[in-house]
Amino acid sequence: MKNDRYRSRLIDEKIDNYLKAFGAICIEGPKWCGKTWTSEHHAESEIKLQDPANNYQNRSLAEMSPLMILKGDSPRLIDEWQDVPPLWDAVRSEVDRAGQKGQFILTGSSTPNRKDIKHSGAGRIARIHMLPMSLYEAGYSDGKISLKDICYGKADDVMTGEVDLKDLIDFILRGGWPDNIDIPLSAASLVPKQYVEAIITDDSARIDGVQRDTLKMRRLLKSLARNESTTATNRTLIRDIKDQDGDEIMPKTVTEYLNVFDRLYLLNDQPAYSSSMRSSVRIKQQSKHHFCDPSIAASLMNCTPDNLMNDLNTLGFLFEGLVERDLGIYAETFDGKLYHYQDYKGREIDAVIELPDGHWCGFEIKLGAGEIDAGASNLLKISAEFDEDPKSKKPQALCVVCGMSNAAYRRPDGVYVVPITSLKN
Repeated sequence: MKNDRYRSRLIDEKIDNYLKAFGAICIEGPKWCGKTWTSEHHAESEIKLQDPANNYQNRSLAEMSPLMILKGDSPRLIDEWQDVPPLWDAVRSEVDRAGQKGQFILTGSSTPNRKDIKHSGAGRIARIHMLPMSLYEAGYSDGKISLKDICYGKADDVMTGEVDLKDLIDFILRGGWPDNIDIPLSAASLVPKQYVEAIITDDSARIDGVQRDTLKMRRLLKSLARNESTTATNRTLIRDIKDQDGDEIMPKTVTEYLNVFDRLYLLNDQPAYSSSMRSSVRIKQQSKHHFCDPSIAASLMNCTPDNLMNDLNTLGFLFEGLVERDLGIYAETFDGKLYHYQDYKGREIDAVIELPDGHWCGFEIKLGAGEIDAGASNLLKISAEFDEDPKSKKPQALCVVCGMSNAAYRRPDGVYVVPITSLKN
């Protein structure tokens, strides 16, 4: 099912490998991030449960006889399987019966209620999480420097060219939505706005049939946007909503709504890292808040190119979200995992990538070239303190990812510097 308009994704190789290892895979992630096109690229037949043809005939067939719609050339794509949750067990059963690899590709834009599913699918159905496009996938990064090479100390020095701050703002507001490539920013900025509206007015109720307070949902989302790239607690979000909107929202409501947003893959929080880093120091475990794409946070705050130019503080947090989205996408291709570090002594590292062998690399994220020295200094200071503790494992590589540098290079102190517009996996 090849499509001449398909733009390759970094996740393609992982999908190929998983299809060779498992009977089925499930590609999960936010709507409009490209799951269906990517799945079609790897599939030989398909059925779409949200196809409205003949009064949603495909969905009706799936509800009446799940096994019926599994028939077709392999890999067979079942798009938005969560609309008929019993399909999960039907796929798992068919994988067991046939005993073949690469039979099915499921896609899902939300997590269904598990009471309708009898088996986890462990060993039969592998889950793959997908995000919107990175800058490299969208063609906005020239890919002169490999993140993997940085992590393993192999990156070369290279001139990368000047970067315009206006372009970085464009990348944030446009987001990584595949349909937003090469269209005017004025049109592209409508996509995250409509995404949020769909979540609030439709998807949040569709997920479990519960009607929720749309005003409170909207205010919570705006608070999350104001706290993008921070470790704000639920209590902080509640206080922020009270201060900004004068509205009281109960802790139970915040927890419930955050769970809904998470089940819809709207959020992409960055977990805290502590393993093997510094066992003698208490580590904070609060995740860092991110939406699945920084364009959503920007949209919720009504950001424009002009007001971001005049608010570099907000732009810095959004830029951090952009970089950490991309670092996560790139690291996944070589089985790296993205975290952040924060301890009770006030020390922080914006991003930590844990490598498959247990080693880790530290990254600071700075918008302007004038901040590179400060980022490198912080990394070196924390690294030196790790060296003094025999219980800790020192970083394998240190790097400052910036917005405005015109070169990628390794400083005399050993810290790498790379502009996000020249980074790839």
